[in-house]
Amino acid sequence: MPGEHPAIPITPSQQAHQAAIAIAAGAGAVHVHPRDSTGRESLECSDIAATLGAIRTACPGTPIGVSTGAWIVPQIDRRLALIDQWKVLPDFASVNFHEPGAAKTCRLLLEKGIQVEAGIWNAQAAHVFQQSGLSIRCLRILIEPAQEPGDAKKRLQEIEGVLQDVVVSRLLHGFGALTWEFVALARRGYYDTRIGFEDTLTLPDGTLAKDNDELVAAAHQLGSL
Repeated sequence: MPGEHPAIPITPSQQAHQAAIAIAAGAGAVHVHPRDSTGRESLECSDIAATLGAIRTACPGTPIGVSTGAWIVPQIDRRLALIDQWKVLPDFASVNFHEPGAAKTCRLLLEKGIQVEAGIWNAQAAHVFQQSGLSIRCLRILIEPAQEPGDAKKRLQEIEGVLQDVVVSRLLHGFGALTWEFVALARRGYYDTRIGFEDTLTLPDGTLAKDNDELVAAAHQLGSL
């Protein structure tokens, strides 16, 4: 949240700045949560366009993705209607398969020419994704076992057990206290990964990161150890 760190980017220009320094530090893509004029996360067409426009100006050629999380707009019909209104399109969008309407959201995004990251938090979501028939149409699977309380490592094994026959690129996303352990696991294995102020405010040694570029640089350093 904005009050947790002075560099949390809220406006399109702030988000564009953080994106640019993250790309300069070695990030290959940007995941962003556009916000409205009050600072709330938004799926409104104008807010999506403003954020994407600012980041594309600052980071030409960089793939940019947004979230479609249910916490932004809880009502699925309203969420779908807002996505359908988008004129300036992200390159990809994440869709959480434990949330109602995930398959409908994916199909709408794909119809608009937007690639999909399938967000999988647990084994049940993995089953829903597997049974949706959408795996061959998705950009990647976004595995996020640390987003829920409990044993995240066990959940990772359960998710992979369900999806063992699904041949799609995987991104392992850490969060909170497990952020750096999961980044290190991804860098040692066959996963892509991501890092930023959404996940943690601190570096591996526990010190407060100045900006997102320090987090990205630290993630690269973990991969070279």
